[in-house]
Amino acid sequence: MADFFNEGWSWYVALLSVASVLACAVLLWLAGKARVSAKARADNTTGHVWDEDLREYNNPLPRWWMWLFIITVIFGLIYLALYPGLGAYEGMHKWSQQGQHQADARQMREALAPMYAQFTAKPVADLAKDAQALAIGQRHFMNYCSQCHGSDARGGKGYPNLTQGAAGWLGPLSGEHIVQTITQGRQGVMPAMGAAIGSEAAISDLAHYVMSLSGSPHNEIKAFGGKKYFAACAACHGNDGKGNKALGASNLTDNDWLHGWGEEAIVNIIKNGKTNVMPAQAAWLSPEQIHVLAAYVLSLSAGGSDLTVQPAPTR
Repeated sequence: MADFFNEGWSWYVALLSVASVLACAVLLWLAGKARVSAKARADNTTGHVWDEDLREYNNPLPRWWMWLFIITVIFGLIYLALYPGLGAYEGMHKWSQQGQHQADARQMREALAPMYAQFTAKPVADLAKDAQALAIGQRHFMNYCSQCHGSDARGGKGYPNLTQGAAGWLGPLSGEHIVQTITQGRQGVMPAMGAAIGSEAAISDLAHYVMSLSGSPHNEIKAFGGKKYFAACAACHGNDGKGNKALGASNLTDNDWLHGWGEEAIVNIIKNGKTNVMPAQAAWLSPEQIHVLAAYVLSLSAGGSDLTVQPAPTR
């Protein structure tokens, strides 16, 4: 089991489990044979009296009760032999929670396959106008995407807004690109440029020049001085600062600040760089589900506001 730091913990759990079961068996056996009190009494009672005349007999456990406990102990030993419970031992049936989950997921996908079959032959762009497909895609979005991008898909600091149209996307706004991103994930890296730019004053001037590209409030004198340092950034963001979708380099002229606005935020990114990761979803969603989810995401920036999403059909 991955939870154990070393093999010793596995043996510790296994031995403790077996010892506990056997100790219960021995205790039950002794309790079934021995009397409660070692002191003999003529009336075969323990001497305890309740409500004036209720006395407790000094007898061992009933045989049927003792054997019921013994059967329970035997069942426990058989269970530990068949299923995982003894440290790293997998059990004779090789059962695991992960395997059971995968089997359940496979069964669910097989049951839903006929419903998705009607969508797989259609391009993502066409499904972006299909109300039934959008209803299903919306539910996948709520389950797998809304934690980062928000239930309204408008994102937040560090998480892209998926509703702002092609101009605001770091990559091409196409069904193929969205499918690829959902399936394989995406990693965006802004390298640390502090050493390349030089002094703190130069980095501050460059930050003001970057703010000037979008018409944001800035110090014109510092921006003028920082323009010459932008050559270090132009390789990715372009000489005009409009970015490069092929590289995923953001547009610095659109006043859409993914990682925070202002001199302090921009200086921090210039000095330290930034790495953003969109995790791959192929392990959780089938290709058919990703196809429908991509259609919903595409609809958010390609006329999605004009589409009426109907509830998904129940099965």
